[in-house]
This record gives sequence, structure tokens and C-alpha cells, in this order.
Amino acid sequence: MRLAKSVGISVAVLGSFSLGYEIHRREWVPLPVRQYLLRLRDPEEAPPGWSFAHERLRSARPSPGARAIGTLGYLGGYTLATESKDVTTHDPRRASGGVNLYVSGHAPEAILMDMAGTVLHRWRHDFRAEWPDAGPCRIFGDEGQRYWRRAHLFENGDLLAIYEGFALVKLDKNSHVLWTRYAPYHHDLEVAPDGRIFVLDRDVRHRGRWEADVEDFVAVLSPDGDPLKRVSILECFDRSRFAPMLEQMPRVGDGFHTNTLQVLDGSAVHGPPAFRAGNVLVSIRQLNIVATLDLEAEEVVWALGGLWKRQHQPELLPGPRLLVFDNQGNAGKSRVIELDPFTQEILWAYSGEGDAPLDSHVLGSCQRLPNGNTLITESTRGRAIEVTPAGEIVWEFHNPHRAGERGELVANLCEVIRLGPEFPMDCMGRGSVPETPLLASRDGI
Repeated sequence: MRLAKSVGISVAVLGSFSLGYEIHRREWVPLPVRQYLLRLRDPEEAPPGWSFAHERLRSARPSPGARAIGTLGYLGGYTLATESKDVTTHDPRRASGGVNLYVSGHAPEAILMDMAGTVLHRWRHDFRAEWPDAGPCRIFGDEGQRYWRRAHLFENGDLLAIYEGFALVKLDKNSHVLWTRYAPYHHDLEVAPDGRIFVLDRDVRHRGRWEADVEDFVAVLSPDGDPLKRVSILECFDRSRFAPMLEQMPRVGDGFHTNTLQVLDGSAVHGPPAFRAGNVLVSIRQLNIVATLDLEAEEVVWALGGLWKRQHQPELLPGPRLLVFDNQGNAGKSRVIELDPFTQEILWAYSGEGDAPLDSHVLGSCQRLPNGNTLITESTRGRAIEVTPAGEIVWEFHNPHRAGERGELVANLCEVIRLGPEFPMDCMGRGSVPETPLLASRDGI
């Protein structure tokens, strides 16, 4: 039986906000408790897994530079909506088969659809159903409570999703909560074959030699969401031969804005030791750098920049080759490039067609498909396309969902992921989560 009551213990007084332990979620979460029975003097006294980073971010007083990084907190949409469309192109002979999972700026929802755009299944869960009293982060706002930034679908129908900068949630196929993790996880996650979860984390930077306000981490969690390891990306750079790259880091604000991670599987068999299995590839937007971290040594072992601007979603391919969504490096427009990480030779590029250049100034994603095509998410336009090596569009999807106060914007497509024909669908049937209204956001501290 799932218990729903809370133990009357609270910690870390934050105005009228406090924390209580909820048995059914097995973690410390925000609760409106008036009596504060415990005040922690040392973070080491915290309950297992409780992230003090989350409340430091919520209560931090932004520096002048940090106020500007609200523009980096992704909005639900940027492009004015016109007509509503979904799949407009599908060449079944040349497109890679399978189904498509996507998350969008319209709601905390993940949608699985077939190649024709027919919805096969939905997962949805309102942030405020779990944390009704959570306020916004002073640095990044509360937009991340309104939709999911990234999701991972398990073969049994379970789904793992990120509320950008706020929390991680795992749902079953019927959108029932299996567990939650209230911490400032953001941008990207990956589930390893052994079930461990790799996710980006952040914290307020303690003043030192490097003075950015926000510091990024790679966090490793157990399959049940319990913290196993947390590695500072800043410190990985600082103790490596790539430390001089930090000289270009903004002195205030969001110093890294790490937006992607990939746990390397060792398939780049002819690559250097930096690409060995278990290392983690990350994309650092603010520095225009893609780097590889050795999480055991806690050190950067490879890094490359100068070929892209404000990039997202680097993916190491066999060869090795590197596929990157270059947001602003094509005369201010976007492109997807594939390059040799040794010679830095660009081997393939796609930047759009004629008078319709690829253009997503933020977000964006790319995925190399088994047939050699590339799936590209042009996020801010709410569009995803599959292109052949010759640059021909063989599948195209326009997000039918809307964002903005009056639904006047196309909702961002945070990412579209193609799951191959072998992905098991029987466990999900053709069920769908009913459309339920979302609770309005509330002001916080």
C-alpha cells in the first residue's frame, strides 16, 4: 500500500517554506510545515540524497551578470504560430523506421507517436502535484516547472523525465509516480545498461579562483534515484591540461551552461583512451566546448572548441566521428555537422534548404539513425526533420502544441528521439493519459 502522509519533521527553514519527509516518495520534499523541529548546522547532517544546492539556487541573490542569464532559461516557445500541422512529409522507403518520442514546451508531457503522427501513448505529470509550495529559482525562474526538458523511455513503458532545473520523476506506463528526486537536475540524462542514471546537476558556486555564480556537475544515481556520485565539471577542467580553457568562462552568471551528456560505450574502438567506455562526453554552451570527462579520475581528458557556437547534442559515433548541432556558428544560423575529432575536418553538414536555413538559436538536437540518415530537431521552430546524407528531407514533423499566454507560440520541440522498430510496444498497448488541466504557477521566495 502506498502511504501518502508526511512525517512531522522539517529542516532548512526558508521563510514560510520548509521540508518534510514523505514516506511514499522516500525523500525530503517541500512541505508547508509550521513547526521546525530540526535546524541543520552542517550539510553533512542532511538526510541521504537531500540537495542543499536546490535551495541555494532558489534563494541565491543573483549578481548583475546572473540577472542576464534568465534569457538562458528556456521559454515554452519563441516562434509565432500560424497553421497547425504535424507530419507533413514521410517517405517510408527512405526514412528510418520506428516510433518517435518527444517532449515539448507545452506541458510536462512526453508523447510517443508513429511515423504518420498518430499518438500511441502519453505520459504526463504536473510538477505541483508533487511540490505544491515550491517557488521559482531566483536565477533561472520557474519555466522549468511547466514542461519536461528531456525524457527517457524504458522498454517496460516506464518513463524518466526532467523538470528543467527542478526535479527528476520516474513514472510507470500509466503515469503513476514510481519515485521523484527534488534537485536542480537540468538539460540531459542517460540511463546506462546497468540501470544507473547519469544526469546534469548544478549548484551555487562558492567563491574561489573561478567566480561564476553557477557550477555544473555530472551526477550518477542508482536505478531508484539514490545519489551515488557527483563530479564537478569545473574541477575536472581545473585539474587537467585543459585548464586554460577556463579563461574564457564568464566571471559572473551561468559559467558553463552544460546542456548535453553522453556516456561513451567504447564503440569508438579506434579512438584514443579519452573515448574509452565509461567516460562522459559533455557540451558546454558558454565556452563553445565539447569535452570528455573521466569520472573516476575526475579530470577532463579531451576537449575541442572553435568549430561551433552555442552548440547542443554532440554525439560520438563509431569511427570515431562527432555529430554536433551547431546553433549559431553558421553566420548566426544553425547547422548540423559531422567531423573527425582528430583532424577537425568537417565530413558532412546540413544547414537547411535554399531560403529556409536551419535556425534554432537555443535548444536543438540531432541523432544519427541506423540507415545513415540524421534526425534533426529544430527546437525553436517546433520542427523535426529526417535528412539523407544528400540532404533530402524524407520525414518532417511540425509540433501541433502551443505555448505562450494565449497559445500564440509554437511550443518548443525540446527533442524528438527515434526508437527503432525493435522497440517493444506490447507493454503499453495503445493507452493514453487523459488530458488533465495543469495547475497554475505560483510565486515563490
